[in-house]
Amino acid sequence: MSSPTTPPPSYTLFITHKNYSSWSLRPHLLLHELAIPFTPSLQPLLPSQPRQPQWKAFSPTARVPCLHDTSHSPPLVLWDSLAIVEHLAEAHPDKPVYPSSPPARAWARSATAEMHAGFERIRDEMSTNVGLRVRFFERDRGGVSPALAAELERVDELWTEGLRRFGGPWLAGEEFGAVDAFYAPMVLRMQTFVGAVEFLGEEARGYVERVLELEGVKEWVADAVKEVNREPNHDEQTIAGRQVLADYRATRE
Repeated sequence: MSSPTTPPPSYTLFITHKNYSSWSLRPHLLLHELAIPFTPSLQPLLPSQPRQPQWKAFSPTARVPCLHDTSHSPPLVLWDSLAIVEHLAEAHPDKPVYPSSPPARAWARSATAEMHAGFERIRDEMSTNVGLRVRFFERDRGGVSPALAAELERVDELWTEGLRRFGGPWLAGEEFGAVDAFYAPMVLRMQTFVGAVEFLGEEARGYVERVLELEGVKEWVADAVKEVNREPNHDEQTIAGRQVLADYRATRE
């Protein structure tokens, strides 16, 4: 929290390619939607490399996202998305990073942590690829593993619970917060994998539509489809034998 003797936070957020990086989207969208000033710094990926050692220059783990708070000397460095969110909640108590109501705040924190730590099958079988549209399954949901179906059903259960319990339009109530930012990449996956929304009920589908209409999401998608960098291993994981219905990504001239 800033005081009269402490300068306000000044943030640099290190991210990578918007077409692929779900983790980059989460703090970027939260900062954008809560109107917290920050400077994004997009760091290119070395293609087909499991590690990005050049990122060690700004991130102890050589991963993104990484937030530098330069209002401190030396700067505070936060190299995990959940740590970034918790720092923002402390530094900006006037912003609805988490809800003010204790029940809603407890639920939002738990749901945010569940996304941070879980949904492994969705991550593996529905990788983020903003500009692609692929057929998710054949008739009667053929090709969807029981484990993946169970995780998608859990997403529907969680979103529906939050919307009903706290009255919407966002997962923990009237204001967009960290829990919504953390599930925004899940919404984009529902758009990439055509047919995945069939695992969602009516209320959760309405939530998907609201997230896609956010200005911060629209801007992210617009930037993502302009990128010409390709990550072949990531693309292969997205397609994985599925039919490609559309590719909206720019190509090199």
